[in-house]
Amino acid sequence: MSAQRKRSRPQGTGDEVIPVVILCGGKGTRLKEQTDMIPKPLIEIGGKPILWHIMKLYSHHGFNHFILCLGYLSEKIKEFFMQYNDWRRSDLRVELGGPGDVQVERLSRNTEHWSIVFAETGEETNTGGRIKRIQRYIRGDEFLATYGDGVADIDLGRLLMYHREKGKVGTVSVLHPVSGYGILDFEPDHTIVQFQEKPRLDIWINGGFFVFHRRIFEYLTDDCILEKEPFERLAKERQLAAYPHPGFWASMDTYKDFQELNRLWVPGNAPWKVWHD
Repeated sequence: MSAQRKRSRPQGTGDEVIPVVILCGGKGTRLKEQTDMIPKPLIEIGGKPILWHIMKLYSHHGFNHFILCLGYLSEKIKEFFMQYNDWRRSDLRVELGGPGDVQVERLSRNTEHWSIVFAETGEETNTGGRIKRIQRYIRGDEFLATYGDGVADIDLGRLLMYHREKGKVGTVSVLHPVSGYGILDFEPDHTIVQFQEKPRLDIWINGGFFVFHRRIFEYLTDDCILEKEPFERLAKERQLAAYPHPGFWASMDTYKDFQELNRLWVPGNAPWKVWHD
């Protein structure tokens, strides 16, 4: 079983609600065999949708208010949560007495106390446009955001505090990716002198866990790609901070990624499982 991580409490007012925006509307075309029937965020790791894993991670760090930016097969995500506490998902004890006398006791209950806004942001809308379309649900000055297909052991409370310290419009988690290939060096006569199987690369990539000040909406249009013009403009204006994450991170982009995440989960040592059961 993976070690349980302590959470860093974000600094702020006691009653402050910081929402988490999760991009759940894409079609997941690289996982087409599964996403023909369900949206990508509902693809399961260890019997639970990856979206559930992401929400459990945020909830562990004290963030329980979610805004789901829906699009492709949005009704499937709504159905999952509408049936979440259904008796069919619980352990039951049934006492059968006389005819018509049945007593039912629910032995297990879900422990999540989540507030969820299901926002229809369009089936074809790009990432920045989806965030722009939920602007009316952001009441305060800050919100967190992420994609509906990535998990990590990132300390989200510390990420928020870091964002506040930097005072920028946005903070982007960044990390060193692992190469998908073995990397080697060889001499002029083609003798290989070094070989590394899938090493960690000395570059930084977008880790997909964000914090934004509400000024981000000034940089967004109704169908922009968040990672293009808005981020390019913010970087030019020096309004983006990088939060280096040295730990585990994985994105479920391909069927191979799906298999690997399930392989990690089954033994009970998934690095991103920082919450208690």
